[in-house]
Amino acid sequence: MDKIWVIMRKEWSEVFKNRFVFFTVAFLPLVLTALPLIMLYATGSSGDLSGLSATDIPGRFTVLCGEMSEGECAQYFLVSQFMLFFMLMPLMIPVTIASYSIVGEKTTRTLEPVLATPVTTLELLAGKALAAAIPGVGVTWIGFIVFAFGARLIATSPVVVARLTNPLWLMAIFVVGPLLAVASVSVAVMVSSRANDPRVAEQLSMLVILPLLAVFFGQIAGFFFINERLILWMAVVLAVIDVGLLAFATQLFQRETILTRWK
Repeated sequence: MDKIWVIMRKEWSEVFKNRFVFFTVAFLPLVLTALPLIMLYATGSSGDLSGLSATDIPGRFTVLCGEMSEGECAQYFLVSQFMLFFMLMPLMIPVTIASYSIVGEKTTRTLEPVLATPVTTLELLAGKALAAAIPGVGVTWIGFIVFAFGARLIATSPVVVARLTNPLWLMAIFVVGPLLAVASVSVAVMVSSRANDPRVAEQLSMLVILPLLAVFFGQIAGFFFINERLILWMAVVLAVIDVGLLAFATQLFQRETILTRWK
């Protein structure tokens, strides 16, 4: 753990010198946390919810509302579309850091000395993965806590607040979120270990957010909605995928090949 901690501190001291990485970690959570709060305030302050009625809400979503009133269900429907942003943050932020971690060291000529040390491949990748995942997961949790407190001050109905902070979303943020971060970091490490340009590595690694975007647009279109069963299946599937991706990333990262190909 001492070696992993040294690698993590080294990563943070280097990657946060990149303005794009710093901007992503510092400002992206602010924007994605503010959007659902703005929507909650807008729907709570307008009595007609911009003309939205029960007939505009998909029938399958009204089942999730339970005993909520028509106005409360409409508000919950609108705000829940933006709650997926809290699952997008642990994907985008770690992938930005991890995609720069390896290929960035190639451009600065600092990777070769690291690979020449007695640090094992597992320790090296673990340090880089944790250095990328911890900031992403940390700011996501902080953003959600800020949203939860803000929702209690803004929302007109305590029923809506309780529904936005129920076990469904708590599991999505505090369980599925870290699993998404591990998946994004694993993909970014694989791409970064093979790419020679940081910009190419970042662009290719960002493809990992496409499945979650499909979930986001699928919910907007009404094809399906986030519920307890879907979140549970996502957690199980992601846990299996993470194990496979971590094993594959470790096998793909070949120290000798990287050294000879990047010289």
